[in-house]
Amino acid sequence: MASARQDVAEARRVVVKVGSSSLTTAAGGLDADRVDALVDVLAKAGGTREGAAQEGSAVKEVVLVSSGAIAAGLAPLGLARRPRDLARQQAAASVGQGLLVARYTASFARYGVRVGQVLLTSDDMSRRAHYRNAYRTLDKLLAMGAMPIVNENDTVATDEIRFGDNDRLAALVAHLVRADLLVLLSDVDGLYDGDPALPGTSRIEEVHGPQDLEGVSIGSAGKAGVGTGGMVTKVEAARIAAGAGIPVVLTSASRAADALAGRRTGTLFHATGKRSADRLLWLAHASAPLGALILDDGAVQAVVKRRTSLLPAGIAAVEGHFAAGDPVELRDASGHAVARGLVNFDAKELPRLLGRSTRELARELGPAYEREVVHRDDLVLLHH
Repeated sequence: MASARQDVAEARRVVVKVGSSSLTTAAGGLDADRVDALVDVLAKAGGTREGAAQEGSAVKEVVLVSSGAIAAGLAPLGLARRPRDLARQQAAASVGQGLLVARYTASFARYGVRVGQVLLTSDDMSRRAHYRNAYRTLDKLLAMGAMPIVNENDTVATDEIRFGDNDRLAALVAHLVRADLLVLLSDVDGLYDGDPALPGTSRIEEVHGPQDLEGVSIGSAGKAGVGTGGMVTKVEAARIAAGAGIPVVLTSASRAADALAGRRTGTLFHATGKRSADRLLWLAHASAPLGALILDDGAVQAVVKRRTSLLPAGIAAVEGHFAAGDPVELRDASGHAVARGLVNFDAKELPRLLGRSTRELARELGPAYEREVVHRDDLVLLHH
């Protein structure tokens, strides 16, 4: 019998994201049985033709984005619950990341599958050279038959711990590796039209676009208390991936095999946009702007309508403290953010350049100043 979700079943490269609540005990430590159950599914889907055939789907290349590092580090450090202060969160991540990967390594070894740890930061991923290198690393791991296990580099990436979540990271990794499918696993078996704990609510089987979610109440917190993401972050991640041409299945970890096989489970978000092969999705959705450039009306028109680079002549003011290569917002005169880009100058260099032509600056200050403040290849428009 043909799969109800044939495109899902036939997906060859898949990113699977699993949340902390699906890997840990009520006390917060890693649950070996839960990890093994997930590995059983992923190894069969990605490890052998026989295993995939048993699941009713194509052999898959799987990239696993796994939360759980901070949760795994709590008990060894004598912490009763997830700490609120950044330093102890980073300490827990440092201890827990090793335990998490060791647990996966042992579990996948039962199937003869090697694992490779890949720690990413949003800052790294919006820069061209780092983005290309991350793609090459992940692609080569898959080509060599290893299972990449991706997590945010929580021990150093302060913004990610405070504001980020692995749902969004998974959507961006799916874009990075050019995946055919994203599967988001949590402790809830899909998106509901209200609180799933209350009677009268029902699961939304398919989402074709934002209009299907109008009037739907999406909760803000996860059940378990060891993770950071709730349903809001999952729906946002699904929107990012679907907008980049990647379908998404959102379901519970216990139904991972059904999701990968294309059987009707959870909520399917259909692709709404076209796949793009660049890193600008990261710049739009993962970077935290460290400052802002206020543009005059002519520069706004040039950047937004004509898609040109931003030159010093079109900048009216500079806000924030940033260095060359950092992400900044480009705002119009009313303060509305119209774009985001990687700036080519330090904040302290810019004031003396504003409103002046590059030719004039090159004559006065040298050839290094005859360049764009933000190059169009490092710039993404923001659609609100």
